[in-house]
Amino acid sequence: MPLIAGSRLDSYEIVAPLGAGGMGEVYRARDAALKRDVAIKVLPVHWSRDPESLRRFDLEAQATAALNHPNIVSIFHVGKYDGSPFIVTELLQGETLGDRLRKGPMRLREVLDFGIELARGLAAAHGA
Repeated sequence: MPLIAGSRLDSYEIVAPLGAGGMGEVYRARDAALKRDVAIKVLPVHWSRDPESLRRFDLEAQATAALNHPNIVSIFHVGKYDGSPFIVTELLQGETLGDRLRKGPMRLREVLDFGIELARGLAAAHGA
């Protein structure tokens, strides 16, 4: 792949890449139908041919879609583009924990606040 700005996946227009990781490439996109920005995670073509990668990608989408919690990203849509599956989620704004840690040590209160929110999200996921 990678997708370029202006590419379309269904009613979503790619705006810019956001990152890549173990299970895909993530892009900022514009939902033309609902006039909102979203994140789109696309499974790369070479993994789209691997049944185990497809199974894991599908499980990730199904597990996440089954959850409804403020600390867990919401899934809006799943689809395929050129044979590669993609997941459309809400676009979360702000800095990553990694970005925050690069600025220096966190105060104990910050660590506790992040830890509590993380634990609440994990508890909701495990409870479901």
